[in-house]
Amino acid sequence: MQNNINSILQKGKRADATETERKEMFALFHKSEHEFELKGKLFEELENFEMEEPSKVNFKSLFSKLWNKIEMKKAEFRINRKIYTNTLKIAAAIVFGLFIGVYVYSIKNNNQPVYYAAHSPKGSVSEVVMPDGSVIFLNADSKIKYSINSKKGNREVFLEGEAWFEVEKNKKKPFVVHTGFYDVNVTGTQFNVKAYSGENEVITTLEEGQVIIHSTDNFKLKNEITLTPGEQAVLLKDSNEIDIKKVNTKWFTSWKDNTLIFVNMSLKELVVLLERKYGVEIIVKNKDILSLHFDGTIKNETIFEILDYIKAALPVNYKVTDQKIEIEAK
Repeated sequence: MQNNINSILQKGKRADATETERKEMFALFHKSEHEFELKGKLFEELENFEMEEPSKVNFKSLFSKLWNKIEMKKAEFRINRKIYTNTLKIAAAIVFGLFIGVYVYSIKNNNQPVYYAAHSPKGSVSEVVMPDGSVIFLNADSKIKYSINSKKGNREVFLEGEAWFEVEKNKKKPFVVHTGFYDVNVTGTQFNVKAYSGENEVITTLEEGQVIIHSTDNFKLKNEITLTPGEQAVLLKDSNEIDIKKVNTKWFTSWKDNTLIFVNMSLKELVVLLERKYGVEIIVKNKDILSLHFDGTIKNETIFEILDYIKAALPVNYKVTDQKIEIEAK
């Protein structure tokens, strides 16, 4: 079997590989029965090629860290006897695919910046372990592009959507999160950035450490903004105004732990959040009810359980029509 895996990898990574050969290579990472053979072969090949020193990655350490996280999730499953089907997914196949993608790309483009790309579709949350050991949780309907050897020497992430970051400390290589409006600079810390293109706010919430918000071409600050733990920066896109305030960070970061907390949230905001979390389409028939507000917490409830809670708390009804959820005033 080892020879067969070797043959599939050799064919799939060639520059002139066919679509079928590449699909066969990536399909290996979906088959748990090949785990140990594939790990051995991957270690062997990765240790036999060298990247330039500034962008060198400890692939063996990274692979072990990733695998440990997957095993931890398996243990949680055995204890809790629950499957988080549409709420929390360790995107192992995606990460492994990116792993090989970077490996192949590095061999062919050793002098160029190397980029990862990850996407968490509606209805899911994905966890990504980066080459430097940093961990990123991607909320539903979010994506990132990540450079491991930027020309500036930084660790750079380009974000569309929402992500929570736990950054490995490295003062020599700052970590920068680029949004469409401002940049967030950090050396090592835990923080959340929400920057959906369709929303008017760009929000950065700091849990631990320190972050510095910098101007970009789209948004000019009079001075850099430094956040301390428990602080949040909220930029209003339409007015280019930014507000700094103290918050309970758990209200804004609990989504990564499969929990959503609503505090005086309008039905308009809640509908958007539920569509992302559950991958559904919700139509509000009466626009005047969008200003109603709701308090609550979601843990493992289904979309219909949540709708029942909303129906009990607010003067609204709901029904399902043509696979769409319709909410209307009572």
